[in-house]
Amino acid sequence: MIAKRGVLELIYNRDNIPSQEQYPFNIRALRNLSTLKFHPKVTYLSGENGMGKSTLIEAIAVACGFNPEGGTANFNFSTRASHSPLYKHIRIARGPVRPKDGFFLRSESFFNLATNIEDLDKEPSMGPPVINYYGGVSLHEQSHGESFWALFTHRFSGHGLYILDEPEAALSPSRQMAMLARMHDLIQQDSQFIIATHSPIVMAYPDADIYELTGDGLKKTKYTETENYKVSHQFINNYKNMLKILME
Repeated sequence: MIAKRGVLELIYNRDNIPSQEQYPFNIRALRNLSTLKFHPKVTYLSGENGMGKSTLIEAIAVACGFNPEGGTANFNFSTRASHSPLYKHIRIARGPVRPKDGFFLRSESFFNLATNIEDLDKEPSMGPPVINYYGGVSLHEQSHGESFWALFTHRFSGHGLYILDEPEAALSPSRQMAMLARMHDLIQQDSQFIIATHSPIVMAYPDADIYELTGDGLKKTKYTETENYKVSHQFINNYKNMLKILME
């Protein structure tokens, strides 16, 4: 177990919330949120579309000092300032040993991140090109999945805090399994992950906490009891009957 490293807990302060009826404070899954403890290895946020996973993980990332559109704490580009004010009302309790590395992967704005890397490398610099830290090949000159994989294999290192929003968006099932193996390597090097995902593969890391966002709030849930696992398991193991029902 990672002792006293990384982020430990989210504290939600409601004192200055403008209105419980105003977005994002009206998200039902967050209405009763007061604290959220992070597993020292992996914490998953799961749940149906619209439950607030991306809104919450974005707020966590921004509260930890990351750019809302993704990247390390050193990225400050902004294509469109669309992030919610939720981060202003949460505090992240940290362990005494701070991560040496970190990254916020937001799948929907990864294209903007890749563009910003190219823009940075056009500017005069005394150091190596930024793209060298991502494998040396333009992220725009690779498929979406290959560029994600370059990030996992080249940019991520030990002693890091990695916040990922739907990383499965560009990864095949086999790459998602490879991602689990890569996560395990990094966790053995004292890294910590916080991941919002729909994928039962990505969510399968064995030593983790899973919080399912529902209309009744956040609920710590066992892997096999999550909606994503149950629906996927039922479909794969009984797909003919499922298709028949769906297409009637």
